[in-house]
Amino acid sequence: MTLLRTVENGLPRIRFLIPYFGRWPFWFAFFLESCRRNPSIDWLLFTDCEVPEEAPENVQFVQMSYADYCAKVSERLGIDFHPGNAYKLCDIKPALGAVHQDALEGYDFWAFGDIDIVYGDLRRYFTAQRLSTKDLFATHPRRISGHLCLLRNTPLMRNAFRLIPGWQKRYEDEKHQALDEGAFSRLFIRHKNWPEPLRRLASRFNSWNRRSEFIEAHSTYTLHADGRRVVADSWFYRDGLLTNSEQGEQILPYLHFMVWKNADWKGRLPEELLGPTNLHLANSWRIDTQGWHAWPQQEAGA
Repeated sequence: MTLLRTVENGLPRIRFLIPYFGRWPFWFAFFLESCRRNPSIDWLLFTDCEVPEEAPENVQFVQMSYADYCAKVSERLGIDFHPGNAYKLCDIKPALGAVHQDALEGYDFWAFGDIDIVYGDLRRYFTAQRLSTKDLFATHPRRISGHLCLLRNTPLMRNAFRLIPGWQKRYEDEKHQALDEGAFSRLFIRHKNWPEPLRRLASRFNSWNRRSEFIEAHSTYTLHADGRRVVADSWFYRDGLLTNSEQGEQILPYLHFMVWKNADWKGRLPEELLGPTNLHLANSWRIDTQGWHAWPQQEAGA
């Protein structure tokens, strides 16, 4: 199960851990292709779905039933974890490093996240210099981002979730509690609704905050200086780099298209949203409320 490929230039080794059960979403080819174009980073997915025939080398799959996966979590964490709805798996994201410690040998960082994602150039954002400074990297300014969070592969960070008050009972509770973005965040970011100068002062006395980075990466919304959260009209992918209509030429690490998925795309057929055949293999494309499009337009027939 453990894959550790040679990473050139001394880059920190990173592995994403993602349990996913049910059926692959219609956009999964775009997710996988964006993983392929980050060849120095690895993904490990635990799933009952069929393994795609053309999966990238850096994306590994462990096929197992949902019941067996819950049994593994129960055994590794010493709890009774058998939720009826797989959405409950979001709550245990902070614990995945402990659950799958055996799959992290030789890795410097582990990450949890979602698959309603398209990655840009992750190494451009998570540079070796940047990763040398902290133990946790979130992509929102005042909370853990459940769709992507990097943690250093140390016993301290693999087990930080154990500081969530009553974590055992909350994990065993059938109800989804958004612990990854709520209770886990509060270990690192306290008094998040205080005025910013006062919050920053208080954070100096929180050792968990000092070892973490919370910076808005504009993956879901663009957060403006006046506090407005705006969904960009369009995102653009070219040669492995992502930009959007709100941030101009700023290169962004990844797109989390949750808003479109949950609203504009509801009730639409996949063929209405996926654009030309094999668009995911193209060097460039555009995505908006109507789905994926060839971009620039003159490339549509390529």
